[in-house]
Amino acid sequence: MVNGKSLICITNDSNHRATKGLSPRDLWLNDFYCEAVHNAGGIAVVTGERDPEDYADLCDGVIVSGGADLEPEYYGESILNDTVRTDPPRTEFELPLMQAFIRRKKPMFGICRGFQMINFALGGTLYQDLTEQLGFVHFDPELFHCVTAEKDSVLCRLFGEKFKVNSFHHQAVKELGRGLRVTARSVEGIIEGYEHESLPIIGTQFHPERMSGVWAAGKTPDFAPLFEYFVNMTKK
Repeated sequence: MVNGKSLICITNDSNHRATKGLSPRDLWLNDFYCEAVHNAGGIAVVTGERDPEDYADLCDGVIVSGGADLEPEYYGESILNDTVRTDPPRTEFELPLMQAFIRRKKPMFGICRGFQMINFALGGTLYQDLTEQLGFVHFDPELFHCVTAEKDSVLCRLFGEKFKVNSFHHQAVKELGRGLRVTARSVEGIIEGYEHESLPIIGTQFHPERMSGVWAAGKTPDFAPLFEYFVNMTKK
């Protein structure tokens, strides 16, 4: 914490999918995340895929961000089709980072890929391709769909029982990880939110950072309160 503000570690994306690992590795992070953390009163700290234990010591919480798919080999499957595009170096950094935060019982917030990564880290599995495996399309920048939140969940307290969210994923949680409980589902039953029963972990399959503050879509709630909730988690 610096000047009363929480340091929030945010994991980065890379150019691995575009280059297939054949070019020098570029790391980046969409500014939506940093802006949401800043507006919530935190300080964004972007990772550099080094020293996970040091980040877990330094920072008060971590947002595991969106990006490439998790390698199916981690949950005992082979790649289903060419829609599954992974980033092995990122996964190799994020897994020990999450484990370090879990050991310290520091708050974690998973978004999209991060939602799936935390689920896997706790023993869960994924649908590799929703369209092929279940017949659902959930990857469309123009698509906003309804979710239903559990009445005793953070999402319900902040945004009500039913609200709309964006849809930027072609994978989804299949078997839920240890200690996680579902807090929101899409109309098809896809898991869109969870909380941990005892650890300070929350997650959304949708992208709340793209619907926060000035980026609130109008078709959805302003999700700035969710980032405020997470930053406050890190101060307890």
